[in-house]
Amino acid sequence: MASTETTAKDKDGGDLAGLEAGLDALETVQTGRTPFRQTLTQKILPPLVAVALVLAVWQALVSFKIVDDPTKLPSPGAVWHVLREAWLQGELLGYIWTSVSRGLLGFFFALLIGTPLGLLVARVKVVRAAIGPILSGLQSLPSVAWVPPAVIWLGLNNSMMYAVILLGAVPSIANGLVSGVSQVPPLFLRAGRTLGATGLKGTWHIVLPAALPGYVAGLKQGWAFSWRSLMAAEIIASFPDLGVGLGQLLENGRNASDMAMVFEAILLILTVGIAIDLLIFSPLERWVLRSRGLLVKG
Repeated sequence: MASTETTAKDKDGGDLAGLEAGLDALETVQTGRTPFRQTLTQKILPPLVAVALVLAVWQALVSFKIVDDPTKLPSPGAVWHVLREAWLQGELLGYIWTSVSRGLLGFFFALLIGTPLGLLVARVKVVRAAIGPILSGLQSLPSVAWVPPAVIWLGLNNSMMYAVILLGAVPSIANGLVSGVSQVPPLFLRAGRTLGATGLKGTWHIVLPAALPGYVAGLKQGWAFSWRSLMAAEIIASFPDLGVGLGQLLENGRNASDMAMVFEAILLILTVGIAIDLLIFSPLERWVLRSRGLLVKG
């Protein structure tokens, strides 16, 4: 009888040990480097092929005279010539830096304001009831709507540009954090209180780490709103003392009826937006997902 009980216990212990080993194997992070060939075929070639197809269709529309008016659709070669001339004259990097420096600095200020505002709205019920709907309404308001009042309030200067960026980005960052905090399991909060993590300590060690996925999503959306707000401000409020950014370049092309310059500005705006996402927000998002075991290498 004792032998039978011992065998049963050994069997149960073996099953539990096997289960724990299986769970440990599932949680093990693969740290090996992805082969370059796999990276090339899965991440590099697809966007290059897509760009090549777009250029081929664009060139076909011009070559086969489907659109035979160069004032409406310039050829890729004409746009490349304008880009090359701007580079040779030393103006291209100036256009990009003027807008990127404004956008990143404005986004940094929006981050400083939107993060504590989001925490306040998420953690204080009265504030959430009062301000939550307003934040959602501001997030849906087109950024271009803020340009005229900002010009009247602050004049044609960089302060106006930053004000438009803040009004466009802060609601997105705050709402992203509110969404992330709302998805924190109550069990985490109770466990934190049991361990003494209350108040600011609980917010820093429990709430913010658990809300990171929603917060990062809000940051990405906040940057998108920042960039669009800045472009709207530069297009509408063009002024020589402000320097020539990408928005001003687009407006200059429209005023001169130079479609090659217009397409140059559009391509640069698109390229900068993609580059910022690939260099900053995509790695940040992958880190958050990987730290939670949600990113599986394929």
